Amino acid sequence: DYSLLHDLDPQHRGLLNFVEAGESHSVIFSADAPRQVVGGEAGGRLVQFAAYVREGVWHIWIGFDHILFLVSLLLPAVLVRRHGAWQPTPDFRYAFWDVFKIVTAFTVAHSITLTLAALGLVSLPSRWVESAIAASVVLAALNNLVPVIDRGRWVVACFFGLVHGFGFAGALADLGLPQGSLALSLAGFNVGVELGQLAIVGVFLPVAFLIRRSWAYRHIVLTGGSAVIVAIAAVWLTERAFNIVLFPTVASSSLGS
Repeated sequence: DYSLLHDLDPQHRGLLNFVEAGESHSVIFSADAPRQVVGGEAGGRLVQFAAYVREGVWHIWIGFDHILFLVSLLLPAVLVRRHGAWQPTPDFRYAFWDVFKIVTAFTVAHSITLTLAALGLVSLPSRWVESAIAASVVLAALNNLVPVIDRGRWVVACFFGLVHGFGFAGALADLGLPQGSLALSLAGFNVGVELGQLAIVGVFLPVAFLIRRSWAYRHIVLTGGSAVIVAIAAVWLTERAFNIVLFPTVASSSLGS
């Protein structure tokens, strides 16, 4: 029953690596899963894969900077820019295709750098990575306020997705990767990130499409929401770039990277 530091940090994780029958295995302990059975079938590859899937889902859900970047790109998906103003998109297929391109580009891009970083082939200073992630959120949300890129936002998702992949790799490095089953753990974490991401999209898109014609969506959700995201991400960028804390609450909310 693992409970070390959970009273101080609910996000704390404990990692146990062990070797059984010549194969390396690992189990992850958390506040939600303080007990794990090791050895035999429970220490098998499927259980290990599932553990890293769960951690991937958890990381994307607490990684508010990743979420806000994705949301910033998705907010205009149910709208189209005409004559200098946002108008509701004509049908669901139009919005779905835009979202599909954005999510696919982001997924492919961050999967590439996550894999390269996890395998130790590419390494960047964490301060640079976290600052660049915050900057990507600022730019993505700012583009909703002063549109420069409209239907080509998937290119933005792809470019900055490469940066976000390094952020995911940092979280995975904190968990640890058992050398004997590196590919399995990496795949599980990546699948978890995608599932968490799809859950967010699955909630957002239907709701946004239903209310896309309303004044509130264009002016409060899109414009107001994007302005708030710019402000939050600007604080993150300042704190990360200069290694200072301006607002402890805002700083702590971005620790999911």
